[in-house]
Amino acid sequence: MDSPLILVDDKHVPLYRILWVADLPHWCGDEECEREGEYEVRLEADESLWTTMQGRDNVIAALRKWCGDPVDDDDRGF
Repeated sequence: MDSPLILVDDKHVPLYRILWVADLPHWCGDEECEREGEYEVRLEADESLWTTMQGRDNVIAALRKWCGDPVDDDDRGF
């Protein structure tokens, strides 16, 4: 892995700060909500970042590469 950082929106985030990534876009039905259709990237300390589907996919790919993809681990014959 080249770097332990991932760009989410306009922020360089250390991968180890990410707790989870939403699989579905945000929807709450509030007419004033500014996050409808965006994906939440949850960080430690009750912080969240919001991104597009492409941004979410990039975060997941970086986490898989950083942590080791279980699918890749099975292919090694362990």
